Amino acid sequence: MNDISVLEKYFPELSALQKEQFKKLSVLYADWNQKINVISRKDMENLYVHHVLHSLGIAKVIQFEKGTRILDAGTGGGFPGIPLAILFPECTFHLVDSVGKKITVVKAIAEELGLTNLSAEKVRVEEIKDKFDFVVSRAVTSLKEMYSWTNKLIQPGGKNTLQNGMLFLKGGDLHQEIRELSRKVLTFDLNDFFKEEFFETKRVIYIRVNV
Repeated sequence: MNDISVLEKYFPELSALQKEQFKKLSVLYADWNQKINVISRKDMENLYVHHVLHSLGIAKVIQFEKGTRILDAGTGGGFPGIPLAILFPECTFHLVDSVGKKITVVKAIAEELGLTNLSAEKVRVEEIKDKFDFVVSRAVTSLKEMYSWTNKLIQPGGKNTLQNGMLFLKGGDLHQEIRELSRKVLTFDLNDFFKEEFFETKRVIYIRVNV
């Protein structure tokens, strides 16, 4: 299923503008993928399930309140940041990656979509000085490593249903990673929300940062 009907199934409240923005993603990524390989070519036909809906799994765990500031660490081609920025227009998203050509794609797509709540920067996560309410990321590295890179970037407190912290999209057997992290985490199985086979082993991992 490579159209937005899969998004409408799970997010029936999408506005006309949001539907239009999500619809544009297939054309924009197909075009950019010809120039810069940001999504596996064979995976382009699964864009909406494997990339867009997967990114929106975070929105099944938390509905970000207006004014929430979110950092997407190691965004690659813009996931999960771009889909989340479409879904939460009253929140601000900063997407970072150390690979400049990927940030070029992210900026171009955000501009085409008119996403004024999204900024993007070529920078290593360890070099960021700003503070955010949440850090999100999609399977960039181990939980322990991501925590060590990003825990200092979390603003204390919070106004959302979850305290400020980290929300990571991960797949597979995570027992060892969670043990190595040596912190309490909350695990949300995405197959509780989405029925497609792809989500059978996919999870959102929430780590609260005690500051």
